[in-house]
Amino acid sequence: MSSKLLRGTFILTLGTIISKILGLLYVIPFYHIVGDKGNALYSFAYVPYTIFISIATAGIPLAVSKFISKYNALEEYAVGRKLFKSGLIIMTCTGVLSFLALYFFAPVIAEMSTSSEAGTNVKDVTTVIRAVSFALIVVPFMSLIRGFFQGHQSMGPSAVSQVIEQIVRITFVLAGAFVVLNFMNGTITQAVSVATFAAFIGAIGGLASLLWYWYKRKFYFDDLLLYDKGTMDISLKDMYKEIIIYAAPFVFVGIANPLFQLVDQFTFIKAMQSIGFEYDKAESAYAVITMQTHKLVIIPVSLATAFSLTLVPSITKAFVDLDRSSLNRQLNQTFQVVLFLTLPAVVGLSMLAEPIFTLFYDHSELGTEVLRTYAPVAILFAFFLVTAAILQGINEQRFTVLSLLVGLLLKLSLNIPLIKLMETEGSIVATAIGYTASILINLFVIKTFAKYPFRLVFRRSLLIVLFTFLMFIGTGTVYKILTLFLSPASDFQALLIVIICAGVGAGIYFYCSFKTRLIYFLFGEKVDRALKKLKLRS
Repeated sequence: MSSKLLRGTFILTLGTIISKILGLLYVIPFYHIVGDKGNALYSFAYVPYTIFISIATAGIPLAVSKFISKYNALEEYAVGRKLFKSGLIIMTCTGVLSFLALYFFAPVIAEMSTSSEAGTNVKDVTTVIRAVSFALIVVPFMSLIRGFFQGHQSMGPSAVSQVIEQIVRITFVLAGAFVVLNFMNGTITQAVSVATFAAFIGAIGGLASLLWYWYKRKFYFDDLLLYDKGTMDISLKDMYKEIIIYAAPFVFVGIANPLFQLVDQFTFIKAMQSIGFEYDKAESAYAVITMQTHKLVIIPVSLATAFSLTLVPSITKAFVDLDRSSLNRQLNQTFQVVLFLTLPAVVGLSMLAEPIFTLFYDHSELGTEVLRTYAPVAILFAFFLVTAAILQGINEQRFTVLSLLVGLLLKLSLNIPLIKLMETEGSIVATAIGYTASILINLFVIKTFAKYPFRLVFRRSLLIVLFTFLMFIGTGTVYKILTLFLSPASDFQALLIVIICAGVGAGIYFYCSFKTRLIYFLFGEKVDRALKKLKLRS
């Protein structure tokens, strides 16, 4: 059973990673199709949509899967089926209500997002928000089905449906926007509306794959009911109470980043206009922050948290068992893995900001400066996600709400003053301050309730910082030499610069990590297994 569970977890993780990679890569052709204005419009729609979808579904697959697997282990299969049947009705209603709320509040959100001097922009933003709102009808319903499959240790359907949903969505985004602009002579607003409506089309594709899996496996789920003990009769009220307890922490973690972006959506352009920027330039800067650079900054965050969050179940077990030694060891490893993977990535991203931005989009002084400033914030994104997960592991998730609210309050209070003082970078600094406050609160709670000493993490962090500094020196030297005869403003030459510099940087960093055996302290036997697969060690 344990090998089946591990295999299922691997499949689900792989599906999630593939889905995220596709979600990152499509922004390159999409940017070249719709430009800065289209990117800004797309972001205006997707930030509120992400918040609505997070509230409607965040944690539902995991919560439902935990509930069903719990009662399946007790051979009370009918309890899970009862939840599933009533849940489909509830999630359908939730989806429809979320759709109606976003659809009818779209003009209000648009009014708060754009300037009254921008003419038709309020109407444009309203149109694209309404286009994406249709996805809310399907996604909550789909998330419950995913949770049902996962509760039966069947991870394949969830993984496949995620990938299919993403492929269908991206295909529709790119093809739809291209056809509207190049064959139908449509406007940017129409092209972006088609692109945001793709979320609904993608959801239909994901749902279709889940229904196909349901049709193929329904006989197996029905057979389980024949072995039901039937000794427990849990009311729907108690069921949903348990589900909400499971899901609530994920809602707050899931909406953290979109809420910070929503503050920018409501304040950034107006603040930039107040210091003399024209609307179009302010809108372009907004697109650079919320769409273009944000997509790049999230890459190291996804890599680091994917590794570190796998340790959280071990943290939970050690905390419940009151095994202080094991708990400290797991926390040490988690924090070190996050820093080990994130710090060199963000330093490299910041150092190579110009060729990387050119490679993904176009050469832009603003894009380069914003990416250079924004990249280090990725460390804060990663540490917030991990510390919030640890709080759940030690059963103190209620403090996640407090830390998030404090961080948001600081972002909201400082965003406009800092934008007026520092222009575009002011928004990034306000985000960094807000996340730093949230993380410090989370760390204080971890130290207080888990009795966790930070001494070892601090010492190892100095080592990681040293290796990163050596990487910075080596890579920076190579970068300076390469830019003597290669231009970071050219797509192909930027690609060469990134490949060579990234190779040199990774080589220096991992050489130091192997020589000091730091990488073995962090990843243990996984390192040898990886080297054997790569045929670097016998």
